[in-house]
Amino acid sequence: MATCRKDLSAATRNVSVRRPGGPLGTRAEIKNLNSFRFLERAIEFEAKRQIEILEDGGKIVQETRLYDPDRDETRSLRTKEEAHDYRYFPDPDLPPLVVTEEWIRRVKDAMPESLRERHKTIVFYGVAAQKAELHIASRNSSTFALSTFAGAPKEEVPTLSNWILGPLSAKVNEENLNIKDSKVSPDQLKELSKRVADGTISATAATAVVLPALWEKEGSVDEIIAKRGLKQISDSGAIEKIVDEVLAKNAKQVSDYRAGKEKAFNSLVGQVMKATQGKANPAQVNEILKRKLTG
Repeated sequence: MATCRKDLSAATRNVSVRRPGGPLGTRAEIKNLNSFRFLERAIEFEAKRQIEILEDGGKIVQETRLYDPDRDETRSLRTKEEAHDYRYFPDPDLPPLVVTEEWIRRVKDAMPESLRERHKTIVFYGVAAQKAELHIASRNSSTFALSTFAGAPKEEVPTLSNWILGPLSAKVNEENLNIKDSKVSPDQLKELSKRVADGTISATAATAVVLPALWEKEGSVDEIIAKRGLKQISDSGAIEKIVDEVLAKNAKQVSDYRAGKEKAFNSLVGQVMKATQGKANPAQVNEILKRKLTG
C-alpha cells in the first residue's frame, strides 16, 4: 500500500506517496487551493494519481500542478527537476541546528516553574484554590507568596496568605509599588506569624499594629512588640484574678449566661479584654471564664 505525505503552506500543498517503510517519494506541488474542500479533494486525487503511476511501473515527475475543481483533477503546469528549481537553498547566516535529547532536557531544567505549577504548590501549602489564584496574578506575586510560605508551619499559612492579600497588598497598592519591593519581607511576616502562634501577641494586634509598624521600618517584630507594649498576658494566675474581678462586677451577665443567654458570655470576654487593655490571651480568657461560670 502507498502512503501520502503532505506539507502544508498558505496557497500550495506538496503531495508525495511512498510504500510503508520506504524512502520519501517525489513530490508534486499543487496550486489553486482556496478552500479546505478543494484541499481535501486535490490531495485525494493527486495521491491516487501517483499511486497508479507507481503501481504501473512508472516514475513520478517533480512538478507544479494545478487543481481544477470543475473536473476534480490536477493538471501539470511546469516541471521542476531539482530543489534549486524551487529556490530552496541553505541560509548562509543560519548554521545547522542539531536538537538532541540532552539539549531539550537542559532547556526544560532551566525553565522557571509555570504559574499553574506554582498554583498547585501554593494550594499544597494550605491556601484555598481561589486565593491561590490571586497569589499567581503575576510571577512577582507568586514568588513573594512562595517565599513567605516556605518553611512556615502549615497551620500558619492561611493567616500569612490573608496578610499578603489584605493589609500588605493595600500598602503596596497605596504606594504604587510592585510586591517584590514590599517594605515588609517574607521573613518578617513569618516572624510575626510565630509571635501570634506562640501567644506573644494577638492576631488583632499583629494585623492592626505590628504589620503597619513593620512597613514604616520601626524595627523588628520583637522590637515593635516591646516598644508598643503589645505582649499578651499569658500568666493564667494573673488572668484568673482579672476574671474574678470582672465576674464580681457583672453579676447580671453572669446570671444571664447561666440562664442560657450565650451573648452574655461574649460581653464578659469583652470586659476582661478591656480590663487587660486587650493584652490577655483570648484562648485563656475563654477557658478560665467557662470554667468559672460552669463550675
